[in-house]
Amino acid sequence: MISIKVWAGARRNFKVGREVRDLAGKRSRPIKVYREGDLLSAFGADLLAGHGLFVPSLLLRAYKRIGLSDLGMMIVLQLLCLRLEEGKLHVRPEDLAEYLTAGVEEIASELERLQEKKILGLAEYYVEGQKMVGFDFQPFFEKLAEIWALSRSSELEAIKQEGKEERGGLFDAEFGQLYSLFEQEFGRPLSPLEAEQILKWRQEMPPELVREALRRAVLMGKRNFKYIGSILSEWRKNNLKTLAEVEEYDRQFEAGRQRRKKKAEKETEGNRDKKRALIKSLYLS
Repeated sequence: MISIKVWAGARRNFKVGREVRDLAGKRSRPIKVYREGDLLSAFGADLLAGHGLFVPSLLLRAYKRIGLSDLGMMIVLQLLCLRLEEGKLHVRPEDLAEYLTAGVEEIASELERLQEKKILGLAEYYVEGQKMVGFDFQPFFEKLAEIWALSRSSELEAIKQEGKEERGGLFDAEFGQLYSLFEQEFGRPLSPLEAEQILKWRQEMPPELVREALRRAVLMGKRNFKYIGSILSEWRKNNLKTLAEVEEYDRQFEAGRQRRKKKAEKETEGNRDKKRALIKSLYLS
């Protein structure tokens, strides 16, 4: 609960639109002038608009697998926060103790363990031409990236297994061939979302049409899923189900384009003839 004295002081001050200093001692933005009695609204708005540290759900769920204890997790978060907000490259255990319930000795021991486990490292930084030693978060992010990669790999295997269960072994083989072909043409591993898109196309279209759409995209130098999807969408809209139907559709489209071109050329030539006739009549009259 907020004490009566603090509440009264806050009510006197929060209406003034002057610059204030935040907990880190930095000058913050001018605060908004709220009407009397709106202290909680002002607090909520300033809380959301102030400084903060984004903590991904992956980190919250995986920090134990990385080798972080609860205290180690809080130390890493505090170090990241101090780096982002105050630019501190190296923080002493005494400084961290201001924000944590653990004592200085416990924090110092945990910092040593984090470095021994290669979760945190030390690196040289150059600030305004001066060399300084600070904490290096690269090992921490590398370990987290390994967890992410394993998770994505599991998702991809689940997608493949789902396709196999839905359509049987034949479907699984066809999807696998399409997946390998896309990886080969794109020259990189596919993401789970891209694999899921291929699976969806395979469910909606014959595999030979998916391969043909990929071939055309490669020939046009447009190796992206959006362009391939537009080709397949056009074929699906015109109810094309075989390569022969696609070729006939292309032939009719090209024939129509040539007819429109000849018609436009004929109209242009006709206009030229009319113009020449008009000029001739003006000069010979």
